[in-house]
Parts: sequence; structure tokens; C-alpha cells
Amino acid sequence: MHKAVTTLGLIMAFLFTQKSEAQTSPQDIQQIGYLLSDALLYSQQYIVPATDAAVYQASAAWVMSPKKRKKWDVNLGLHTNIFFVPKADRTFQIQNSDFQFFEIEGATSATVPTALGNDNQVYLVGELGGEQVRFKTPEGINQETVIYPYLQGGIELPYGFEFIARYSTKTKLKRGDYQVYGFGLKHNFSQYFSKMEDNKIYFSVAAIYSKEDISFDFLDINTAYGNLGINNLNGLVDTFHFQLSASKEFKRFELITNFILNHSAFEYVVSGNKGSIEEVFPVQNIINGLLKRVAKDKTNILGEISGRYQISKIYLQSSIAFGKFVNGNIGVQYQF
Repeated sequence: MHKAVTTLGLIMAFLFTQKSEAQTSPQDIQQIGYLLSDALLYSQQYIVPATDAAVYQASAAWVMSPKKRKKWDVNLGLHTNIFFVPKADRTFQIQNSDFQFFEIEGATSATVPTALGNDNQVYLVGELGGEQVRFKTPEGINQETVIYPYLQGGIELPYGFEFIARYSTKTKLKRGDYQVYGFGLKHNFSQYFSKMEDNKIYFSVAAIYSKEDISFDFLDINTAYGNLGINNLNGLVDTFHFQLSASKEFKRFELITNFILNHSAFEYVVSGNKGSIEEVFPVQNIINGLLKRVAKDKTNILGEISGRYQISKIYLQSSIAFGKFVNGNIGVQYQF
């Protein structure tokens, strides 16, 4: 409650300092402040589960093998990532006491989808400038799994280093888009222990950076002062991964285990075409400025198990990563 009051105070202070040619009553300015505060509260609960999930999707299957290869060898693979959407992160509860401007139409509380949830919707209503403000809450992606393909390649460098890069095109979800890309550096250190390598046991460490960009259709709100222009919500995530990998070869098959520690910085942005209300109030700037205050860095620990089978210069690989979420990955690679 204290955070909501503080947020409202910041919005109100900003609105009262704006000069507008429009005749806007102090009561309407206050109501706009309440509306934006409610939109900020809703946006945080709606998108955070999706950006948390995006980190897990971007964390899997970076190290194809901790084994050291010949210098300048190139590996190129096509992968499919499969994220299993957990039920606990698909919905959240709202009630009238959460809001200062809106009320739930015909109810005092409701269960609504997060960005990872289904397509159930309820109406929220309020009043501004003598007119009713009424809109449907945003839908989720309504998918049990999130599946997207990407390309990943690596080139073996001197002294047991390998440069790794990953890129996915923008993947269309049912209610948004997802994209990830990044690069990293792996170093094999079992090369310093000949007995390990004689027994076909390999170890490596890796440092990796990835960028996740996830966007969703959000709140299409029309008021007496025009559309608010916050109908798209973006989550931008910068993640630094640190990974320890170990493997054991059994002829053509390699069993790999990974320990992954990552740290992510989040940014949330409302975007899309600015609404006509921008002629009166800079709504997008206000919301984006306040969203910076709710974005928090997070650290995750994951485990991963992977299997890799060689057929001449072709490798078939699958993996599963686990922690707060479960993420699967399958890929086909070619060794040049």
C-alpha cells in the first residue's frame, strides 16, 4: 500500500507540473493519476512472470560440449527451445481494493491471466471527464508450451577457448513476440589434466551474455481525453550467464551436466503508437519513468542435463534445464 501511495504521489506531482492548453479540472487530473497508478500496478503483475520465464529460455543449451576441439573448427546448429509454462505463473488475483480508479465490473475480485496465462478476460470500469472508461483486461499467450527455433554456432580458438553466438528471429506468440540473441566465451580446463582426458572426462567454464526481448498486447484504454497509447508492453532483459560444464564420453555418446548461475537486469517499456491523450498529458513518458522503479535485478541458479550423439560430422543433442522452471531443448549440429 505504501508503494502504491508513493507511486500515485509521483504521478500526481508530474501531472500538476505539466502545462496544457486543454481545460482540465483538478479532479480529472487526480483521476488520471489514479488511472495511471492502476495501470502501473497491473502491468507489473502481468509481465513479470513472462520476463522471468524468458531468462530460463535464454539460459539453456549454450555449451554444446566442454570438450576441446581442433583450433578453428566450426560448429553450426539449428535448435528448437521448448519452455513448459508452469500453472502457478499463469494467473494472478485482483480485487477492487487494489485499485484507486478502476473497479471490476460485476464483481469485487477476479482471477486474470498473466502474459503466460489463458485468454480469459474481465472488464474494468471507471469514470473520467464525465464519461465511462471501460476495457477488457489483457489476454495471455494461452499456450502450454512456448516453442521457438534459433541458430547457434561456435568457433574453436587457440588455447582451448571457444567463441559462441546465438540468434533467433522474432518469434510470434499468440499475444506477442519473443526474441533472443547473445554471445559468449568458453574455456576448456580439463586440457590441463591429461589423466582426465585419457578417461574421456572433460570440464569447461563459460561466460555468456544474452538479450531477451518479449512484448505483449496490453491495455487499449479510451478516455474523454483520448486513447492512452499503452497498448503494447515490452520486457527487455540483459542476462549474464556463468556456467560450469562437465562431460563423459561413451564412444559416440557424450553425457553433459551444467551448473548455471545468471544475473539479469530488467527493463519494462510501454510502447506502440502514442495515444491522442498525449496532446494533454505525456502518458507514455510518465509510465515508462515509473516502470524503471519497479524493475529489479534477479539472480537464478539452474541445473542442466544434456545428451549428445555423433553420426559422422552430425551431432544430435537434447537437454533439459531445471530450477524454478523447466526448459527443454533439441538440436542438430554440423561440425565443419
